[in-house]
Amino acid sequence: MSDDLTLHAHLIGRQGGRADLNTPVLVLDLAALDRNIAALAALVAAHGVGLRPHAKTHKSVDIAQRQLAAGALGVCCAKIGEAEALAEGGVTGILITSPVAASRAIERLAKLAARAGGLMAVVDHPAVAARIDAALANEGARLDVVIDIDPGIARTGVASAEAAVALAQAIAALRSLRYRGVQYYCGSQQHIEDYAERRAAIEERTAYLQSVIAVLADAGFSPDIVTGSGTGTHRIDLDLGVFTELQAGSYVFMDKQYLDCDLVGDGSVPFETSLGVDARVVSANHGGLVTIDAGFKSLSTDGGVAVVRTGAPETAFFAFMGDEHAALVAPGIGEQLAPGDPVTLTVPHCDPTVNLYDHYHVVEGDTLVAIWPVSARGRAR
Repeated sequence: MSDDLTLHAHLIGRQGGRADLNTPVLVLDLAALDRNIAALAALVAAHGVGLRPHAKTHKSVDIAQRQLAAGALGVCCAKIGEAEALAEGGVTGILITSPVAASRAIERLAKLAARAGGLMAVVDHPAVAARIDAALANEGARLDVVIDIDPGIARTGVASAEAAVALAQAIAALRSLRYRGVQYYCGSQQHIEDYAERRAAIEERTAYLQSVIAVLADAGFSPDIVTGSGTGTHRIDLDLGVFTELQAGSYVFMDKQYLDCDLVGDGSVPFETSLGVDARVVSANHGGLVTIDAGFKSLSTDGGVAVVRTGAPETAFFAFMGDEHAALVAPGIGEQLAPGDPVTLTVPHCDPTVNLYDHYHVVEGDTLVAIWPVSARGRAR
């Protein structure tokens, strides 16, 4: 067998054991991870705001439990399958941030509500709310819900303040649902690289959110919970003071997309890069390039390309060369590196890259200290 535990369990605790990992492999720097978790927990606490980090990033019971231990209210999950996997691992306070609409998924949601502590879900349509209510009644369960508000990308969420009020009224008439507030996630603004441009965009979108909240309040539905935000806008959203809780997710890892963004306005990086992919040179027969064993199957392709962190010149250009391989291109690199040499890459986009792997290989320096499952890998339904 070639699964991670069979290949690598014997390396746990062996000093220098990271060098013997079969590559490509997903690696996680434990100390950096914990510092990132502590940093955002302290920041939101100083602002009197809650933190419900998004577990679609890490899909991990182990990481979620560390976030809860640091003070998080719970975690967010994108899909019912993710929520089931984390709840099975004892994670509480889960908010499902995408509407659950399919009949079978609604049945699963009702069953999960009956056994998962503090479960919440978003809704954005009165008919779906009624179907969820009926399923909950069959299970003898209740569920807190927040109304998803469309921030302007027409993906999910009610499209107007009037629709938000109508949905709140529909929820109030149902026996098994309890209205708690609203969700507002400005996803398209998270990766605007320039801080001033990103802040201006968020200020404009936050003004719209405030107008919806005002209409809800006038109708008797002032939200207890205003949840949203992300790694790209967390500082801006804390300054604006509208959210009662933040949903940032990628801060635990920091991928290239967020490293390319000025997150705080002064060019500093508030979180460390804790996630990487360890790869190896497998061919070095040309002076200007070497081939490594990490291609499309090892790294997401939606966020640009990976960048070299260690093991090769940082200026080396990464280029995908197929499912299994990529090239590192730099003058003379074929003379500098040899087959078998290790290279660590910073991933382009962490969420879909994590979904390509079964396990995190947790390291402290050059020592493998644990192997954690990617608990909700592939749980997209």
